[in-house]
Amino acid sequence: MGAWLRRTLAASAAASVVVLAVVSPATAIVYGAPDQGRHPAVGSLLYDFDGDGALDQACTGTLISPTVFLTVSHCTAFLDEQGVGEGEAAVTFDDEVGPGMTLHFGTAHTHPDYGYSGAGGFAEPYDIAVIVFDEPIGIQPAQLPEAGRLDDLNAAHQLRSTEFTTVGYGAVRETRKGGPAGILDNTERRFAVQTPAWLTSTRLTLSVNQATGDGGTCYGDSGGPHFLGAGATETNVVVSITATGDTVCKATDVTYRVDTPAARDFLAGFVNLP
Repeated sequence: MGAWLRRTLAASAAASVVVLAVVSPATAIVYGAPDQGRHPAVGSLLYDFDGDGALDQACTGTLISPTVFLTVSHCTAFLDEQGVGEGEAAVTFDDEVGPGMTLHFGTAHTHPDYGYSGAGGFAEPYDIAVIVFDEPIGIQPAQLPEAGRLDDLNAAHQLRSTEFTTVGYGAVRETRKGGPAGILDNTERRFAVQTPAWLTSTRLTLSVNQATGDGGTCYGDSGGPHFLGAGATETNVVVSITATGDTVCKATDVTYRVDTPAARDFLAGFVNLP
């Protein structure tokens, strides 16, 4: 399954699957809890899917400098395809998407190599993008990791015991029963705690298994952050961003690492790197 783009606030699971044919899919927080202001740097990327003038929740992202919002390329490429131009990409950092929310506008920058498969069949989708706002947002930004942060944890045999906190505005699931029918609409920012499954040179895959106490993402969480640590050990460091997951949002999240050379080369054009 591709990256997860949420179609509308009222979209059903079936409608969300239709959207996946248009854009690789993204998810919403499952087995989680309302954020209630814990992660103010996390925002919702919006789009008017119905053409009625009302902006709907599409994807998630994170403020990583006063004017730069980190998300995924499959979300900004969708905006490009829909004719959303310079200074027209809309984001809110409010706890809930809806009437009266505060809007911020900027310009989307999709990775120029997004979708490129690389040589020898090695997949590097470059699913990383930013939105540059016209003015500073006035919210404390999250931090980016040092180069190879996840590789260092893995080499030190610490990755398996590390928890991660994911945040997003996507759909929710409260039970493992019901398949797609268990996926519920959502308009608020939520968070969940996860443990790692495996690491590759470009991706961190995380568990969404409720039986082992993990939460995760679902439709509408694409581009959202995975912070290093959870609970008392949670940091403000975004080590990866939601790219895709399983269709019914209850097994695994596949996230795009932001500590790799490819990700850092792109981000260096917009922010100062640690």
